[in-house]
Amino acid sequence: MPNPYFQFKQFTVQQDQCAMKVCTDSCVLGAHAPVTGARRILDIGAGTGLLSLMLAQRAPQAMIEAVEIDPAAAAQAAANLAASPWAERLLLHPMSLQEFAAAAPAPFDMIISNPPFFQASLKSADTARNTAKHTGSLTFKEIIGFAERFLSLEGHLHILLPPHEARVFAQEALAAGFYTSHILWLEATPQGKLLRAIHTYTRVAGPVGEETLAVREKDHTTYTLAFRQLLQDYYLIF
Repeated sequence: MPNPYFQFKQFTVQQDQCAMKVCTDSCVLGAHAPVTGARRILDIGAGTGLLSLMLAQRAPQAMIEAVEIDPAAAAQAAANLAASPWAERLLLHPMSLQEFAAAAPAPFDMIISNPPFFQASLKSADTARNTAKHTGSLTFKEIIGFAERFLSLEGHLHILLPPHEARVFAQEALAAGFYTSHILWLEATPQGKLLRAIHTYTRVAGPVGEETLAVREKDHTTYTLAFRQLLQDYYLIF
């Protein structure tokens, strides 16, 4: 049974009411996505509030808003944000992205998301988990459409997905005028299985930077130096 909370160096994430718990790939996204110059950040599909908290620690200049549709997860995320050292810079909206868009928020400099990606055919009996993981609750086109309207002209969109779904998202983003500027491929071990891809998108076409991060060494036990360096400001074990 998952631990009801995850303790980081500067904050705690309670997670017993959330379908999606704290996971390694989301932690990589929160530690990796550049925050330089970002003063208004939106976290789409907040879950536990993990990404908002990680970005708040890294970006003391930023006001961070988060959207979460599941009522139980939204309540727990709001509590996690309120209990953090950065509560005054964090705001949770317990609603769908579509409802949030209808409120016409001011433009964001940065949008970040680990969105639902499974197809309906893979649904389980767990409604909350389906909402968190399946595209029926929030499609790629809806995320991209929101970014079209509410991402600033010089802003960045950061999306974490499995490799295949990341390529699908990239194609749909390109059709809407968003260009991939950087890709971080996350793999289990060096030259091992690719687990996730973190794409950064902008409105300006240019060269694409690519890098690969392995979580553990080939012994499947020892964390790689690069992973430890990336998460050292967050994980207690580092």
